[in-house]
Amino acid sequence: MEWREVVEHPSLKDLPFKIETNEWGEIVMTPATVGHSKYQGRIIRWFDGFGKGRVLPECPIQTSEGVKVADVAWGSTEFFRRNEGDMLCLMESPEIVVEIRSPSNTAEEMDRKKRLYFEKGAREVWFCDKEGSIRFFNPKGELKRSELFKEFPEHIDIDVVY
Repeated sequence: MEWREVVEHPSLKDLPFKIETNEWGEIVMTPATVGHSKYQGRIIRWFDGFGKGRVLPECPIQTSEGVKVADVAWGSTEFFRRNEGDMLCLMESPEIVVEIRSPSNTAEEMDRKKRLYFEKGAREVWFCDKEGSIRFFNPKGELKRSELFKEFPEHIDIDVVY
């Protein structure tokens, strides 16, 4: 299916799943969990404290292997100037893409998504595991910390209420 068909299909509205497509246009669904959502919320809240950009939850990005939906993405003001308008999905990746690992995600799947995001222009891809540890990557490999947001912690706690 084309992404527009997925977005507009009446039977796919209001599903409790994240929907993506693979390289053959087939729909791939991932069930949501509360823990996953908590990490997503903490990361979004952290990004919201910084200016000069915008944070996007559930950000659809067209890749060479279908539309992948990043759990969280951050794009600079310049990125959004280049990518204005009402789009169904982005044809270019925002500078930072964050994937929160679900129990169903394999290491190979995470590595493939990382490669696809870098192919579309991401400057960093971050992985958050089920314990809240963050791993940072740029196209050359793993980083000790984010180069774009040095202040971002290497671990986040979802049990702390703010």
